Amino acid sequence: MSRMLRGLTILWVVFRYGLDELVLSGFKHPSLRLLSRVLTVGRRFHAPRGQRLREALEQLGPIFVKFGQVLSTRSDLLPPDVALELARLQDRVPPFPAEVAVATIERSFQRPIAEIFVSFDRQPVASASIAQVHFAVLRDRAGVEHEVAVKVLRPGMLSVIDKDLQLMHMMARWVERLSSDAKRLKPRQVIAEFDNYLHDELDLIREAANAAQLRRNMDGLDLVLIPEIHWDFCHPQVMVMERMKGVPISQVEQLREAGVDIPQLARDGVTLFFTQVFRDGFFHGDMHPGNIQVSLEPETFGRYISIDFGIVGTLTEFDKEYLAQNFTAFFRRDYKRVAQLHIESGWVPPTTRVEELESAIRAVCEPYFDRPLKEISLGMVLMRLFQTSRRFQVEIQPQLVLLQKTLLNIEGLGRQLDPDLDLWSTAKPFLEKWMLDQMGPQRLWRELKNEAPTYAKLLPELPRLLYRSLRHDQGDQTRLLQELLKAQQRTNGLLQALIYGGAGFLLGLLVMQFVARIRIY
Repeated sequence: MSRMLRGLTILWVVFRYGLDELVLSGFKHPSLRLLSRVLTVGRRFHAPRGQRLREALEQLGPIFVKFGQVLSTRSDLLPPDVALELARLQDRVPPFPAEVAVATIERSFQRPIAEIFVSFDRQPVASASIAQVHFAVLRDRAGVEHEVAVKVLRPGMLSVIDKDLQLMHMMARWVERLSSDAKRLKPRQVIAEFDNYLHDELDLIREAANAAQLRRNMDGLDLVLIPEIHWDFCHPQVMVMERMKGVPISQVEQLREAGVDIPQLARDGVTLFFTQVFRDGFFHGDMHPGNIQVSLEPETFGRYISIDFGIVGTLTEFDKEYLAQNFTAFFRRDYKRVAQLHIESGWVPPTTRVEELESAIRAVCEPYFDRPLKEISLGMVLMRLFQTSRRFQVEIQPQLVLLQKTLLNIEGLGRQLDPDLDLWSTAKPFLEKWMLDQMGPQRLWRELKNEAPTYAKLLPELPRLLYRSLRHDQGDQTRLLQELLKAQQRTNGLLQALIYGGAGFLLGLLVMQFVARIRIY
């Protein structure tokens, strides 16, 4: 019943703000245009279309606000008035009362707020769809005062999100039943992934852990600042972190007047993204302009500042290698290799003919190479590939949905900063180095170091195991001794194979790296 009411609410909001007219008017079919005219009879919309869309998303709740945030980064795909209005969703979501925030903090720590903070600014500095942020001053155990940002969850968020997600799960099941073609898109699995990410955002302890991990990963890169977490003052509903001082990245003119190298800033953003994805396999998954600032402090001038770590993505070694090889093959126009990678990864049935898939991929990708590389949108290429892949039963991988979304964010943000940004020339050296690292002696050395503790533990235990076996009854001694000897023989054989195989592999690496460099260039 609640899902039905929520569905009716969504339809009412769509009708109230005239979103049905916005959608139907974009179709050229006469019957749809007629339906649009019929639905708008008696309705007058004085507000601009962008404002109506923003207000509708705000009224529908946090899931729809997040959808608008993603859309706002793609100014190249949206009309300017709509993109500009949706950008307001990132920092102008109506705040909830400060008294509610104070009550949540005091309930979480079982102490009056005056005992927790030296001072607490009741006026929120930012208000988002999931939480809002207040500035405060905190005194640590050593008596040192720190300027901090206090993030507090919106009240009643779990029940609101669960209702919307239940409706989305139900709609995904309907889509699968009504369209056999939609099954390959795995809508239920995609919604399940989205479900996990949203629930992760509702646990601020998890977000604090994400921030701490990214801070460690980015240490020494000198491209981004990530706030330090004050763990003594973190709770599932409250998170206290270092206060970061920067200018929102959307204020490009202010950054340019301050002397920031905007084209270099755009290139640093691409480098930062590919480093998190391919080096660490752990990346910020919500990189819209509302979550990114730029430092103007003298010691950190021009560096990115990342905030809001509720959504992060992870990739396996297989995922990273698959993506790196796809990007490299795509920009070499090696469509046969792209087709082979799809088959090897299990994205398409093994019976698929490589030549047919190669031809389809070429038809999608080749037109992009009539333009400069700076005009190529990887996000648009992915979308067209998915549309073309219908007849090959390509299965869209849910675990890569967040990466695709983040890639769209990075492209939109980079081209907002620098319209001439050449995404590939910025990322190509990084991908080449990463692939050589995967094939070279560094990979062998890492594997040997990972296995070393196992052998270091096994070898000293052999004499003790032999001694214990000799103390057993005579009837068991022979059997145990034989098992021990067999184990020792297997170990010796394994060590010999490792030594000889490693020596041979090292000799072969010189040839492999030479071949790899030729293939890449």
